[in-house]
Amino acid sequence: MPKIKFKIVTPEKVVLEDEIDQITLPTKMGEITILPNHIPLVSSLKPGEILIKKEGREIPMVTSGGFAEFTANSLVILADTAERAEEIDEAEAEEARKRAEELLQRKGKATEEAIDYTALAAKLEKELARLKVARKYRRHRPPKPTIRLEE
Repeated sequence: MPKIKFKIVTPEKVVLEDEIDQITLPTKMGEITILPNHIPLVSSLKPGEILIKKEGREIPMVTSGGFAEFTANSLVILADTAERAEEIDEAEAEEARKRAEELLQRKGKATEEAIDYTALAAKLEKELARLKVARKYRRHRPPKPTIRLEE
């Protein structure tokens, strides 16, 4: 069975580079799954879950958006941000979501602050995607070790 040569890159780093069996992506037109020998495709991505399948294993990730290009069994994703589900700090994502929601609620109130509501809405969408993926795959993570101090 042919494989897909896969690479996901953010401005900071190459997040993952591997050969995979299939991938499901959150595009602006809806969720799509790409299998080997898929027709050539260029698509913009929206914030959401990326689900990679390789040799019967699932590798869940989250992105805040970007672009995907598939040609000749090679998929390259240029993402604004991307992280594996196990790397997401759920408490941090929840706190960021709350801050973004609070700032968005100020929209109707007269303030002297210059607030970019489009950027805030995008930030909120990103954090909601992170929370969804973190909560969905939380049960698959090993528990964090507890440190006990000797008295």
